[in-house]
Amino acid sequence: MGPLSETTPQASVDTVLPLLRIDTVGKQFGGFTAVDEVSLDIKAGEFFALLGPSGCGKTTLLRMLAGFETPDSGRILLHGEDVAQVPPHQRPVNMMFQSYALFPHLNVRDNIAFGLRRAGMPRAEINARVAELVALVRLEGLEKRRPEQLSGGQRQRVALARAVARRPQLLLLDEPLAALDKKLRDSTQRELLALQRKLGLTFIVVTHDQDEAMTLADRIGVMNAGKLAQVATPRQLYEEPRSRWVAEFVGDVNIIEGQIEAREGGRLRVATQGAGVLTALAPRDLGGATDVCVAIRPEKIRLSQRAPASDSGAATINRLEGTIANVNYLGSASSYTIMLDGGGATLRASLANAARVSADAYAAGQRVTVWFAPDDCIVLDR
Repeated sequence: MGPLSETTPQASVDTVLPLLRIDTVGKQFGGFTAVDEVSLDIKAGEFFALLGPSGCGKTTLLRMLAGFETPDSGRILLHGEDVAQVPPHQRPVNMMFQSYALFPHLNVRDNIAFGLRRAGMPRAEINARVAELVALVRLEGLEKRRPEQLSGGQRQRVALARAVARRPQLLLLDEPLAALDKKLRDSTQRELLALQRKLGLTFIVVTHDQDEAMTLADRIGVMNAGKLAQVATPRQLYEEPRSRWVAEFVGDVNIIEGQIEAREGGRLRVATQGAGVLTALAPRDLGGATDVCVAIRPEKIRLSQRAPASDSGAATINRLEGTIANVNYLGSASSYTIMLDGGGATLRASLANAARVSADAYAAGQRVTVWFAPDDCIVLDR
């Protein structure tokens, strides 16, 4: 197969086929299965995140897309053409590494221009594109500096400009912001998203940072043990996890185990261990399972020094009594650990600190009523 030519982003993309189709791709190293028959479609112009713990296979999958690893099975289709055996330099794909991999002996301008020169682009076009990219990533005035003369955020922007210089159809980013401190990471996330939208390129980012994936991605693929556990939008992933593992991995969650004791219309009554009988909406795909767990996000839990009034819909609310065991002040919110009566089960609740000084803040040792609606409960197969 000959080299794949450089094309313009998104405007020329076939709107019927996905830009990228990963078809039952597998990869083993010795007896270890790193990627286990993964299938996934990614649309042109999409910002997609691969999220998962260390060793889950996300970086191996990214390296196969880049051409640095060859699949043992399956196909990698770009515009319907299998590129699984195509060398990295012949793919319309570029990769930005976690270490940035800048050339220490080249200045900013020459680092960005490196790939364009290797591609044989005329000098005038190189100069015009480098100038455009320098302005786009806000590096004006730094063109003659070498990497060691730049801050971490500036080096990250040089690496990004170099990666997009040839206008790849697909840009792969391996933990691109991991080396930055939190404040700089937050601002760089916004810049990265704005750049992706402006260029119209398709980005795939590998990260173990859930906040980063939620901030950047149109969709997220959560990987575990070489498989895709779930692919969804950030909101769907958080509010509608398909498994207990995904619910526990993405964000903070309370998990209460129990057994279904009754099905009443679209609701379930679940006899739990340590929290009594809870009422929850019945999920569509639970099947005939009876051993389940109820997942409740901390911010869905309400606290009060008194039980909710009878006109508040109390008949449909799960109400529990307990004592606050611990309080953590986190600035924008406070996290409370509540020891429930009659069984030793605990729940975590998160409440926004809406006022600078709150007379209604709760303290350790205080008695409280805990309540949440059936809609706030996610019932999952245990």
